[in-house]
Amino acid sequence: MHVFDAVATRLSCRAFLDKPVPAGTLRELIARAGRSASGSNLQPWQLHVVTGDALAALKRIVAADVEHRDPRHTPAEYAFFPKDIWEPYVERKSHHGAELYGALGIPREDTAGRLGQYKRNFQLFNAPAAMFVSIDRRFDAPQWADLGLFVATFMLLARGYGLDTCPQQSWSRVQKPLFDFLGIDGGRHILYCVVSIGYGDRSQPVNSFRSTRADPAEFTTFVDEPPARA
Repeated sequence: MHVFDAVATRLSCRAFLDKPVPAGTLRELIARAGRSASGSNLQPWQLHVVTGDALAALKRIVAADVEHRDPRHTPAEYAFFPKDIWEPYVERKSHHGAELYGALGIPREDTAGRLGQYKRNFQLFNAPAAMFVSIDRRFDAPQWADLGLFVATFMLLARGYGLDTCPQQSWSRVQKPLFDFLGIDGGRHILYCVVSIGYGDRSQPVNSFRSTRADPAEFTTFVDEPPARA
């Protein structure tokens, strides 16, 4: 697949087919994604790839953890957004939510329906594989940027294998049971995200919409002459 096609067809997949991903494919993907750009070649990512019976057991544990509560009210290990987010980002965030829940036919007033959809994050949308990406707490913003580059590279390469992915920050709200299961020291490491991996069910409505992107003119300034000086 051409890189342009990989970018054009990538989506945050929220419905996967019940079809396993070969272990060899996952290993190849991670090795290839390891060529992602990394400041001073630190490669600060730590990965745990979970599949099969282990993934089923983990999902049962997390499902029990969130069964009788709204995980959206649980503080995450890090802030997903600024506390007082401003325009145009408020409108973009709101519009994305309207697109997502609109595709699912869940109106804004259906609080139970929206909560149920949110909890599907913790079932990984039926993905047969999941890659949990964590980082040492001593690292700072530049190394977190490296994580984003690695995850983006991984997701685009996955398209070359005919796979779909979904990066999910929501698992930060269940970091403790996750780290207990994986044997990760939560005092030393923090979860960046999980990437659900599998073969997307493109027939499902939740995978039918493409989120609206801003016009490049909104965020791009081209400079081809030296700025005027007083």
